[in-house]
Amino acid sequence: MGPLISRRGLLRASAGAAAGLALASCGDGGPAIPLTGGAKADLPDYVPYQGVAPDLAGTKSGVLNGYRHYPAEPAPAFPDGPPAKGPGVSVMTLTFNPVPPPPGRNPYWRALNEQLGTDLDIEIVPVADYPSKFSVVVAGGDLPDAMLVLPTASQQPAMFNALFEDLTEHLSGAAIREYPYLANIPTDAWRWTVRNGGIYALPMPRANAGSIMFYRSDRFKERRLDPHPADFKEFRQLCKDVSDPRHSRYALGDPLTTCYFVMEMLGGANMWREENGRFTYWLETEEVREALDAVRTLTKEQLLHPDAYSVVGKFKDWFGNGQIALHYDGNAGWNDFYRQYARNNKGLEIDGMLAPGFGGGEGSHWAGYSSFAVLALKKAPASRIRQILRLANAMAAPFGTDAYKLRKYGLKGHDHTLRGTDPILTPDGTTETALPTGFVTDAPLSLYFPERPDVVDRQHSFQRRAADVLVRNPTEGIYSETAAKASGGLQLKTDDAIKGIMQGRNPLSSLDETVRLWRREGGDRMRAEYEKAWAAGPRA
Repeated sequence: MGPLISRRGLLRASAGAAAGLALASCGDGGPAIPLTGGAKADLPDYVPYQGVAPDLAGTKSGVLNGYRHYPAEPAPAFPDGPPAKGPGVSVMTLTFNPVPPPPGRNPYWRALNEQLGTDLDIEIVPVADYPSKFSVVVAGGDLPDAMLVLPTASQQPAMFNALFEDLTEHLSGAAIREYPYLANIPTDAWRWTVRNGGIYALPMPRANAGSIMFYRSDRFKERRLDPHPADFKEFRQLCKDVSDPRHSRYALGDPLTTCYFVMEMLGGANMWREENGRFTYWLETEEVREALDAVRTLTKEQLLHPDAYSVVGKFKDWFGNGQIALHYDGNAGWNDFYRQYARNNKGLEIDGMLAPGFGGGEGSHWAGYSSFAVLALKKAPASRIRQILRLANAMAAPFGTDAYKLRKYGLKGHDHTLRGTDPILTPDGTTETALPTGFVTDAPLSLYFPERPDVVDRQHSFQRRAADVLVRNPTEGIYSETAAKASGGLQLKTDDAIKGIMQGRNPLSSLDETVRLWRREGGDRMRAEYEKAWAAGPRA
């Protein structure tokens, strides 16, 4: 599934945080700025990097390239020397991890600066604090050279127009070829950067495959269970067969993502459905009623963890430690589960389950957003903008290059050791390379797991199957002011309401009032803004 797995917390944290502040330093005058509009901007040319051949080739439909091993001789990313020579560059971005040591105590950071040819000064803000910090900095007007802008930041068109550089002349169409690693970023990710008819930012590319229903294949194998149910009935039986309440083992954890998985079985809308320019929210569809009723049945049969409706933030631990056998999570979770839990859970093995059709046949799979957020550049002279773009181009150096290896794995012998040709992070490396370069900009994601090369084949196999039944969210890259302001708080209300239905506290008929609340408190305005933007911009 796509956006709401990785972004749910951000939606909630940023709801209203920037309201009224984004324009505090912009003034009230001037012409009205359109909500969005890609009609005037040619998106950058897409020029895939050909320097390192993958072991498992990706596809235009979004399957990532897979690599079982890092090249023994990485391709030189910057044969002409450090690419971003000049004054230091300040960036404000977020992190989901502990903040790494500063350059004075971080050899990795110093080596990265040396490779870039400038001092990269990153102000690192914990993810929960980022929306508030962003609002304060924008309101104060003392901006860094570049800063991450979340999709939930409000008043974006006017803010971009007043504070950030229009990059269209540098990046539109063939101009992007001046920055070949940025040109290697797929087109869909660039849709998030278009505001006011121009390109105003750089993307942070992510996997189209979105989220995955992970399953503990070791537990399934132990019980000789087939992890490929043919329909919901077989899925329900599979959940019964893998559960063992006497030993505190259950099939499922998060009721919301379980509902999304059943929606995939039903071919349901990926948050929104577009038909002839008209938008329908997923809660308004007929499929959601059947999905809620199905999860209600799973809950009644005690196939969800008994604390599933009363806690948050525990689902990963339950899955990693074996308390639940299935867990829907982001694409990156595949490697992370092995790294975080395998040592204390002997025999842990993970694979991905694709949703079957609810009554048989093919199901569907919800695509994820193609960019996590965007990086906007403060207005500056053209020479300074070009230097920062050269730095961003360097930060997007792709898998297989020496620059990518340094950026992700640090210094050989200190931050990583080699197992064959593959870099394995040391404890120092795990701490030091936590510098959030992937939240500045990044190369397109690749499937690679140096600790377990065999896992890459499973990941690639899942993505190939998912690509055949991918359902995209039609609001991808489209800006809605109402969604930016209201989504978090409104989603809390609707989430609580549908959890009440799935838990059996509320009747299924109460969904009607939930939909009316959603429409009344912003849903209809979101719809109108999305439809207006859809009519205005190209989507090819």
